[in-house]
Amino acid sequence: MEIRHANPSDYGRVIQHVNAWWGGRDMAPMLPKLFFLHFEGTSFVAEDDEGKLVAFLIGFLSQTDPEEAYIHFVGVAPAQRGSGIGRELYDRFFTVVAKEGRTRVRCVTSPVNEGSVAFHESLGFVAERVTEDYDGPGEDRVLFVKQLA
Repeated sequence: MEIRHANPSDYGRVIQHVNAWWGGRDMAPMLPKLFFLHFEGTSFVAEDDEGKLVAFLIGFLSQTDPEEAYIHFVGVAPAQRGSGIGRELYDRFFTVVAKEGRTRVRCVTSPVNEGSVAFHESLGFVAERVTEDYDGPGEDRVLFVKQLA
């Protein structure tokens, strides 16, 4: 596996998998190309030995809070789940943002996505609260935070 920073040319490769990797849910609108244009330094893609996309992480440094970074979107190909590639992407992100002086990382997930909740907790994220209608009516979210050492 190779992990590298995402770049604008990766957008088409990533977006073609998003809905399928989320079981057919329409998730693509949550990941516009702007993330690949403006956050290359804090976003990553993982490819297998044949160059096939197997995972990605899109994150950025908070413009509001100089101590925080935010992970916006992460995807792992279903066949690669449990392989450790997701954890490696998060670790890369943590390293990059810590070098930028960030001491906290935030992210959100749906409370019904029990696998995502458990994964984030295994990485040391703490659920601050569940917020109803966070992303619109009926779109509740678990708000996570992780303190970096």
